[in-house]
Amino acid sequence: GRARQGERTRRTSVRKDEQRRMARPTTGTVPEDAAASAESPSKKSQVLDLLRGTGGVPLTTIVAATGWQAHTARAALTGLRKLGHVIEHNKIDGETRYAISVVTP
Repeated sequence: GRARQGERTRRTSVRKDEQRRMARPTTGTVPEDAAASAESPSKKSQVLDLLRGTGGVPLTTIVAATGWQAHTARAALTGLRKLGHVIEHNKIDGETRYAISVVTP
C-alpha cells in the first residue's frame, strides 16, 4: 500500500539525522567557525552595549548591528526586560529610541 504523508516525513528526518551524525568529526576538535564565534561578542551583549549609550538607540541601529529583522530585535528587547533590565523607550522626531534605564537602589 501507499505510505501516509506523516510516515514519509518521519523516515526522511531519520535519514537526515543519521547523515548529520556521520558527517561530524570524531576527533573532538572545535571547528574553526565555533572558535571564531567564541572570541566575538554575542549579539545580546552588542544590543546591551548599544542600549547603554547616551540618548538611546533606534530599532534600525539594532537591526543593522545584529543582522536581525525588526520583529526579532523587538523580541530581544522583550527578552532583556524579562531578564530584569529596565528598558525605556521614547519617541524623538517620530523615531522610537530604546535605552537601558539605570536604576539606583
